[in-house]
Amino acid sequence: MAGPKNGGHDGPSDGLGRGTPGPSDGLGRGTPAPSKSLGHTAPAPPDALFPRPRSVVAPGAVHVPGWLPPERQRELVEACREWARGPVPLRNTVLPGGGVMSVRTVCLGWHWQPYRYTRTADDVNGARVAAFPEWLAAWGRSAVAEAYGDPAAAEAYAPDTALVNFYDGAARMGMHQDREERSDAPVVSLSLGDTCVFRFGNTCDRGRPYTDVELASGDLFVFGGPSRYAFHGVTRVFGGTAGPASGMRAGRLNLTLRETGL
Repeated sequence: MAGPKNGGHDGPSDGLGRGTPGPSDGLGRGTPAPSKSLGHTAPAPPDALFPRPRSVVAPGAVHVPGWLPPERQRELVEACREWARGPVPLRNTVLPGGGVMSVRTVCLGWHWQPYRYTRTADDVNGARVAAFPEWLAAWGRSAVAEAYGDPAAAEAYAPDTALVNFYDGAARMGMHQDREERSDAPVVSLSLGDTCVFRFGNTCDRGRPYTDVELASGDLFVFGGPSRYAFHGVTRVFGGTAGPASGMRAGRLNLTLRETGL
């Protein structure tokens, strides 16, 4: 992603593959908040051979292709670039056993570190993480309404944290469960940039049965109810598939919205 010029020089890197303008407070000031107007299941691109219908992958797990229209994708990408600059920067998480995740992450609202949530990023720089914006919570409620067609469930959904994960072409995410939350509310996943293979499994172990789903830029995936604690991961990222409409030249961004219950 080629960055804008700032006084003839690229600004500090945001870690998302482009230069950016000067320092930010990490709270999105300096960029307009993305619109709350979302909307729809978009049609397949004009050059697509086949449409991508929505699907129920498992009970409580719903895939809605093309839910975010291109203008909302670009707004969300710009917001992610702001968050990636701090106050807690994008980083590769170090696991308790010493392994380092290939995915780079920045958090909103609460800081996730294996395997707990804190308000400050004690494993990075000790700073308090950027606030979780209300407009993003509104997007989460719209997502639950779209996936489940249940206005009451959507209205009750109150996400208070988001993990923003950046995948370059080599990054992967091993099969895991999201279990650090004290709430059984659904997880809302938004994809931006390059297409990936998302493996959605069972609630017992990392093995079969599982379903591989291609998640493209703008896709929504919601999992809750019987599938809330299903194992899931990313096995592959297809480089060069983002398309200019997403606002990304390379790599994949994934936002997962969650209720911590804390």
